[in-house]
Amino acid sequence: MFAVEVRDHMMIAHSLPRPVFGPAQGMHGATFVVDAAFMTEDLDEDGLGVDIGLATTVLKETIAPLNYQNLDDLAIFKGKVTTTEVLAKHVFDQLRGRIQAGDLGPGGARIKRMKITLHESHVARAWYEAAV
Repeated sequence: MFAVEVRDHMMIAHSLPRPVFGPAQGMHGATFVVDAAFMTEDLDEDGLGVDIGLATTVLKETIAPLNYQNLDDLAIFKGKVTTTEVLAKHVFDQLRGRIQAGDLGPGGARIKRMKITLHESHVARAWYEAAV
């Protein structure tokens, strides 16, 4: 498999209202570094798996609606605990929709798998990976 991985970040606020989360039950902020890896089995005639410029733009646009938001107030997360894992799956699902809409250009049709990693800090991260 070939992979093209791009990176961006988002700053959010949220609470994790379950006892298992201890002090994180209260409102707090987080800055996530977001990596999106697009995996293909082959390359195009130019030697590209995915156009890295398009991938960068689409990732930025995909996470923009979450940036500087209180996730507790967003209807898309109503009734959900917005753990890092849940957010990684959300970004995956949104990017998959963008791929299916053709937003990654012709290279998007080659994408077989995607891995979305959210880095909570320099020592902790979570990801969601699956077939597209």
